[in-house]
Amino acid sequence: MSYLDFRASHRFSTGFRLEAEFETDQLVTALCGPSGSGKTTILEMIAGLKQPHQGRIEVGRKVVLDRQRRIMVPPERRRIGFVFQDRRLFPHLTVESNLRFGRRQNGRPGDGIRFDRLVEVLDLGRLLTRYPRNLSGGEQQRVALGRALLIHPEFLLLDEPTAALDEPLRDRILDYIARVIDEWRIPTLIVSHVREAVLRLATRTILLNQGRIVTSESASLL
Repeated sequence: MSYLDFRASHRFSTGFRLEAEFETDQLVTALCGPSGSGKTTILEMIAGLKQPHQGRIEVGRKVVLDRQRRIMVPPERRRIGFVFQDRRLFPHLTVESNLRFGRRQNGRPGDGIRFDRLVEVLDLGRLLTRYPRNLSGGEQQRVALGRALLIHPEFLLLDEPTAALDEPLRDRILDYIARVIDEWRIPTLIVSHVREAVLRLATRTILLNQGRIVTSESASLL
């Protein structure tokens, strides 16, 4: 069974064209390539934040988009957790309230990952009453990851999760991501330029260049 089957074609007003097809049956897949090659766009299409002109996207056994059949599942019904590169925490909410927003988005009380267990796995206990402005970059990333997990996702998207972090913090975030994967076994697609992240987390690497898949292999391509 494939965790993800992605096929999309889209021409942007700038003239850039995305023509990408790939599938993966691996628990963690890395999507790599130079800046501007379309990696984040692919994540946004999977999440339903962007719609390709043509294409079909299947996550698990659920078709979330099929332009030919006019299927377009809205983002909130796709059960896909998305950790953005800029984290996008709510600045007016405490860490606990940011996390519980993800729980509310779940829509099924009592279902999925337990709040207390998530706080324990991500070491967020002492941060719950703080606001995002009082957190380090690594702490913000852990909160963003926790919020994405509390929607009870069937698939997880991580966009450059170690961006703008120095090496010690980057290694710690990779530790937490590895811990999350081991704990909850959620199929994950990670975009990263960091070789260590790909080697440590992913078992398949897909290389994208200028909107097209160059190759897809089990070994790291970085």
